[in-house]
Amino acid sequence: MTDRTLTRADLMHAVYANGPGLSRNEAKDIVEATIEEICRALEIGESVKLRGFGTFTIRNKRPRVGRNPKTGREYPITARRVMTFKASPRLIDAVNGEAVASSADYQPASARD
Repeated sequence: MTDRTLTRADLMHAVYANGPGLSRNEAKDIVEATIEEICRALEIGESVKLRGFGTFTIRNKRPRVGRNPKTGREYPITARRVMTFKASPRLIDAVNGEAVASSADYQPASARD
C-alpha cells in the first residue's frame, strides 16, 4: 500500500508522455476538458460510464431523520443528491491482482468458471 495520490498533474504528464506530438499545454487542455465534461454531465444528472473503469451515477436521497449516536438526539437530514461509483469488473480484477490480457478478450472472473 502506498500513501501516494494521483493528481491532475500526474494525469497531464501521462497524457503528454503517451501522446506523441502533444505539447504540455495540449495535454493539460485534454485532461481539463475531460474532467470538465464529466463534471458537467454529473451536474445535470447524467450517468458517466467509462468502459473498463466504472460508472458514476447520481442518486436522489429522500429526507429522513438521523440520530446522534452519542446523545441519541434526532436530527432532520434534508433531501439531497449523491454521487455513486461502481467499479467495472475489469478494474476490480486489476485491483485484486488478476491480470487481464486485453479488453477484446476480457471476461469477468464470474464468467471464467
